[in-house]
Amino acid sequence: MTQTSSRPDAPQGAPLQTPGEQQHALKADGVSAAGSIVMAVAGSAPAYSIAATTATLVGAAALGAPAALLWCGIPMLGIAWAFLYLGRLDVNAGAAYSWVARALHPILGFLSGWALVISATIFMVAGALPAGAMTVTLFAPDQAGNVPLITGVGALWFLVMAACVLFGVHVTARAQWIMSVIEVGILILFAVLMIVRASTSAHAGPSFSWDWLGFQHLTGQGVFVSAALIAAFYFWGWDVAANLNEETKDGHKNAGSAGIIGVIIVFLLFEIFTIATMVILPAKTIENNSANVLSVLGDAVWPGIGGKILVIAVALSTVATLETTLIQVTRTLFSMGRDHTIPKVFGTIHRRWRTPAFATLIVVGVSIVLFLGANLIGKTVGDIMTNAIASIGIQIAFYYTLAGVAVVVAYRRVLLKSAKNFLLIGLWPAVGAIFMGVIFVLGIVQNFQDDAIVVNVLGLGLIVLGVVPILLFYRKAREYYTRRPLELPEELDVAAPPNIDDRDPAAR
Repeated sequence: MTQTSSRPDAPQGAPLQTPGEQQHALKADGVSAAGSIVMAVAGSAPAYSIAATTATLVGAAALGAPAALLWCGIPMLGIAWAFLYLGRLDVNAGAAYSWVARALHPILGFLSGWALVISATIFMVAGALPAGAMTVTLFAPDQAGNVPLITGVGALWFLVMAACVLFGVHVTARAQWIMSVIEVGILILFAVLMIVRASTSAHAGPSFSWDWLGFQHLTGQGVFVSAALIAAFYFWGWDVAANLNEETKDGHKNAGSAGIIGVIIVFLLFEIFTIATMVILPAKTIENNSANVLSVLGDAVWPGIGGKILVIAVALSTVATLETTLIQVTRTLFSMGRDHTIPKVFGTIHRRWRTPAFATLIVVGVSIVLFLGANLIGKTVGDIMTNAIASIGIQIAFYYTLAGVAVVVAYRRVLLKSAKNFLLIGLWPAVGAIFMGVIFVLGIVQNFQDDAIVVNVLGLGLIVLGVVPILLFYRKAREYYTRRPLELPEELDVAAPPNIDDRDPAAR
């Protein structure tokens, strides 16, 4: 079997650290099991995702928006199962970066990590824009269409959040508890109010029909693919729990379980709010308020104060998800630096806060540059959001596909050992991988057909750019690029000798 970590709870395959290297290790046990679930929910950012993406999803799929969430949510849960079982074999802050490398091929593993890094960095702009839009709407409604002002205010939100992340995972975890409990509490309150409103009074949109959850409204050239990529962006972020596995108590178990619970919670919230938005608001209002549709929805449900309460929820959700995304990208860069697949300085830890401070500062600097260039991507906030969401969807589909394949390959010898293994480790992750792989390929093809060059450049072109660090650091990272297959624990490994006591009973 392979060497294990110095942590007592680490399973086979975890990164080896000698006592002299502990000063460069992430802080162990900084996140509890419940805190890991909070992180997973915060990573998907229900209030932010609803505010930022509902208009884009409804614009792409119309009445098929709820179905897109449902039929993307099922395979997404399969990917969450893949992360759970891969995390039990290898506790590594790089998550898919390490798992795909060991189960499939190191180059594919690096590109998985690289796809996460670039998608998360692009998200720093897409994530802060709704906070900027909501803040401007709240304090200067007449400037709601001022893109430079909105991006500037969003950048300030981002800088405040980045400063908090540097202070350590304990601080972040406590802040997430406060922000997420308030955010989810507000969303549950409004979910109840919206259901009552939609079922007991007149509304501007069409009445709900169960066929909204079928495929009838996802027909037409490119509709399903576009909607699926947007839906993937909705769910994305729950896997931050996996990137915190080295810092989570019993991380080889709790981090994966948190991802599954997080996907289920946000799926329910997404469906309720998407359906309610379509029922309560007219289509034109949704289209015209792409950056702050949740505020408009709140005013419709609770006139006078509802919009302001949901602005608070979106602000909290934005800060929460920017924190978790920054954690996710910096932990991946830390793991890469530790393996020398990028400059090893990324693998260093701040002595006091035990966080990847250098990686954090680099990501902050790059994100600020993206903020400055955001206005070049589109003329309006809606244009910027649409391009960013579509390109991130391609990158998400890429590394989720590889993770789904990786778990099937890693556990291939035991998939038929039980119905549970076949369903949760084999079939469901495989369906998730096939789904993500198909929308990845078809999404790229569709972008070429629609002349969406910006989306393909950001989505696919930046993944291909990952070949550059591979070529530059291939020799320095020979240990990483020398494939070390994931090994199953003895209780699952059919090749392991049976644990049978064959001594003579009389001699016991």
